[in-house]
Amino acid sequence: MDEIIKIDLFGEEFRFKPDEQVNDPDKVAQYLKDYIKEAEGLFQNKSTGRNKIAILLLAAMNLSKDFYELKQQHSELEQKVEKRISSLIYKIDKGIE
Repeated sequence: MDEIIKIDLFGEEFRFKPDEQVNDPDKVAQYLKDYIKEAEGLFQNKSTGRNKIAILLLAAMNLSKDFYELKQQHSELEQKVEKRISSLIYKIDKGIE
C-alpha cells in the first residue's frame, strides 16, 4: 500500500503512510478529525497555540477512554465465550462417555 493519507489539523496539512494492516486509513483519519472537532467545540477561543495543544490533548484523552472501554468490553466478551465453550466441551465430553 503506497497510499499517503492527508489530514488537515488547524489549517496545517499532515501526511502519513498508513500501516499495511489498516483496512481503511481514510476512515481512521476521519475518526481523529471527528474527535478533534468534538474537543474543539468545548473551547471558546480557538485561535491560540495553547488551545490547539489542549484540544489535541482532550481529543487524545477521549480516544484513549473509548479505546480502553472497548478493550474492557472485548475482554469481558472473550471471557464469556471461553466459559461457554468450556461448558459445551464439558457437556459434549460427558455425553460421549
